[in-house]
Amino acid sequence: MNKLITYILAFILIFSLTANKAEAKNVPPKISADGVVLMDATTGSILYSKNQDSKYPPASTTKIMTALLALENCKLDDIVKIGKKPPFVEGSRIGILEGEKLSVKDLLYGLLLQSGNDCAQALAEHISGSIDTFSELMNKRALELGCQNTNFVNPHGLYDAAHRTSAMDLALILKELSKHKEFKEIATTTMYYIEPTNKSKEKRPIWNKNRLIQPNSEYYYEGCEGGKTGYTVQSKHSYVSVASKNGQRLIAVLLHDSERTYWSDVRKLFDYGFDNFSLETFYLEGDHLTEYTINDNIKIPLLASENFYYVKNSSSNEVPTLKINNKDLSEKSFKRGDNILTASILYKDKRIGTLNLASGIDYSSKKPLFNFSEKFNFNMIKSFLLKILKFTSILLILAIIMLRIRKKIRDKKRRKRKEKIREKIYMSKYKNFK
Repeated sequence: MNKLITYILAFILIFSLTANKAEAKNVPPKISADGVVLMDATTGSILYSKNQDSKYPPASTTKIMTALLALENCKLDDIVKIGKKPPFVEGSRIGILEGEKLSVKDLLYGLLLQSGNDCAQALAEHISGSIDTFSELMNKRALELGCQNTNFVNPHGLYDAAHRTSAMDLALILKELSKHKEFKEIATTTMYYIEPTNKSKEKRPIWNKNRLIQPNSEYYYEGCEGGKTGYTVQSKHSYVSVASKNGQRLIAVLLHDSERTYWSDVRKLFDYGFDNFSLETFYLEGDHLTEYTINDNIKIPLLASENFYYVKNSSSNEVPTLKINNKDLSEKSFKRGDNILTASILYKDKRIGTLNLASGIDYSSKKPLFNFSEKFNFNMIKSFLLKILKFTSILLILAIIMLRIRKKIRDKKRRKRKEKIREKIYMSKYKNFK
């Protein structure tokens, strides 16, 4: 009897622990940073957030925008000649020298691995000529990416009261940067050496400060594709990172962290995201969705113009629905593959995106004189005969007009011939009279 009670108690305890563990798995972790975003990089869906639109000084996480602009506007083997100011910028540096010639690739490694403020300023001057002009480019690109709470005034993140961004905006910037394969290649390198230059005879070692990509670190995270730390006294600690697992890529942003727990916090965020959400395919490009009917008898196959993905919560069995935004196409002409309609994608009663729909066939709005595929009835016969009568009447009128014109031409020629004959007779009589 005692054994039975023991087994029952053990079962209850194990079940309770398992249930608590499963419940904890579904609960978002506690993050010490003030501004937090966990985003699915494919769809832009927000899986967790805290003060996502609040503005904070971002410190060196600013450098992900500098890296993005460098990859968009330069080639890795472009040579940069260092100006007077970069070697003397405040904060972290890799020790570049005035007049030194370095590649964009070298400067990006110094920027992302060792957080070189000198590298940031050198890249800014190379791309735009000055810090002010480069800052304008940063803000312009931020707006293009959908950032609503960002104002950059420098390329490195040294504190400035006007230099602000949000967790949401940094996630959007990192989402775009992570599309560049060069970013992952650079940001996951543990150690890099700058070869001797025209100003330095020695190799310069640059090591990666991101602990999530260091295999020997307690914070190592398998699947991490890069990240960037940041710190100033006023900005506090910040960290942005991207990781992939099972075909899904997540972006984590932590801003204004006074406790410096971002290494462990970002791991918790990634685990929460990968454990509770999955990237699902709704439609692939070219999939047949439905048909659109024109004039009650012509059916136009509608195809997906692009891939469409959505993020599914592991605790939900719901799937998205497609709502076609109908419009009259009867007067339109289009080719196979042309986008002719759009559809709203709804998931859990919320609109999560728009899908372009392409035609599966060619279609012309020009109607034949008589469509024999339509239902044959008296009204159609009457309509057809009226069309024939109108057409015949027009031809008859044209024929009469042409006959009258030809008659006038013949009469005119006949009169001319008579006049010439009269003239000859007259001239003949006039000669004889003389």
